[in-house]
Amino acid sequence: MRQYSSSGWAAICIGIATLVHFALGFAIEFSVDEAHYALYAQHLAWSYFDHPPLVGWIQWPVVALTNSEGIIRLIPELLWAISCILVFQVTMKLHDFLQGRHTGYLTSALPSANACGLMAVLAIIAAPIPHVLAIGLLPDTLLAPLSLGLMLMALRWLTKDHFTIADWMITGALLGFAGLSKYTAFFTAMTLLFIFLSQPQKPWMTKAGFWLAMCIGFTLITPVLFWNWANDWISFKYQIAHGAGSEWLWSRLSAYLGIQVLAYGPLLIFGAYLFIKNCIRSNYFSVLALLGFFAIPFAIFTSLSGGGGLPHWTTPAWFCLAPFAGIGLAKRWSTQHHLAIRSLFITQVALCCIGFAYVLSGGINSAAIKSNPIADLYGWKMAGQKAAQLAQATHAEGIAVHNWTLGSRAAWYAKPVPVFVLDQRQDQFDLWFGQLPRRTNILLINWSDLTHNPPVGDQASGAQFEHCEPLDSLEMVRFGRTLSTFEFSLCKSW
Repeated sequence: MRQYSSSGWAAICIGIATLVHFALGFAIEFSVDEAHYALYAQHLAWSYFDHPPLVGWIQWPVVALTNSEGIIRLIPELLWAISCILVFQVTMKLHDFLQGRHTGYLTSALPSANACGLMAVLAIIAAPIPHVLAIGLLPDTLLAPLSLGLMLMALRWLTKDHFTIADWMITGALLGFAGLSKYTAFFTAMTLLFIFLSQPQKPWMTKAGFWLAMCIGFTLITPVLFWNWANDWISFKYQIAHGAGSEWLWSRLSAYLGIQVLAYGPLLIFGAYLFIKNCIRSNYFSVLALLGFFAIPFAIFTSLSGGGGLPHWTTPAWFCLAPFAGIGLAKRWSTQHHLAIRSLFITQVALCCIGFAYVLSGGINSAAIKSNPIADLYGWKMAGQKAAQLAQATHAEGIAVHNWTLGSRAAWYAKPVPVFVLDQRQDQFDLWFGQLPRRTNILLINWSDLTHNPPVGDQASGAQFEHCEPLDSLEMVRFGRTLSTFEFSLCKSW
């Protein structure tokens, strides 16, 4: 049997996971966020209501050529693979930094850099949530490789204690593209600044390269600033309110921490614990500063989670933790203590495979379960196409839904028919399609898993249409089970 090096095994594992992502990418329809960001690519702008523009810009060349979900999903699949490769590279650089002239950081010798890199990659592959972002493009999918790139530049700085002009330019570009990916890139920039400030001497402040990097980064994010200035800073206002969430509750914080462990797996946590316990002494600021690439965004998101938060927001931080976890796991493995690592890895990969099968099956519909989240991934293509046909047949002036989570799929699959959201919340659809004109006849889509009564009645009752006439319905059936039902009505005189 041919023997592979650790780097070879890492490449094989990344390749196998990428093939799985590729297969799943062709098997399911767009999720809410995927459709929303694909619409970004169809409606190119300097920025958008809910996020900076890179998540739309990067898809534009592919979206301009095809509507195939599987082809469009090649972008996040490639970004995930790049992130895994960067995890391997950062781990090797971190290993060399610890083993080099900074040997005082170590409590004992480390395994080979390749072995540490392999463990880091395996810890990421065994983490469930990153696979979701590898199939569906989100801003966090973009921010993960950019954060790892900045972490690599930080290690380069710590190793050399200085940057070339090219290093500064690369750092500035990474900062700028991170800012174009997601506003929370600010936390990563804070960590990089903290690393620079952690050094006893700070000659970089007087270097032309540092200010060149700042200029490059600022220039790259000017489209976001310009767009927000022209639109009354609505994106910043929305994200501040969104991040603050609702009433802060301890129960939400506890649930968020539990979900984080399930979403990213205990293997990363175990590896990071082993790194801190066995690989470094606690009083070395450079290593602790590097851990800030994980600790700072994770602490901020966790502190805000009492008001509400989504588990995938911390994905770039977990990618940045993987190099530390990889070194800790490799150190443990080298002492012949394999059982815990092997058990955790096998368990997590098995759970990922069960999750893939669960998605492909269409989930579970049961009276005991309030809703089936997987039902959301099936039926919208047929529903959107049917809605477009009905709108044309009835001469409706567009399609209406009750909130934006329904609107993104309707707008993507029924394009180019305009889609209007009937709630009072301002969102991106108001910028794309405007407000629903008065006296308009519209085709209303109602989805069984998020059903609303048609807004019919007089003005005093708060309803807006004079009347709605049911036209048709569509059942989404998968493997003999009805996942959801779409109802189509013609609503007249808004």
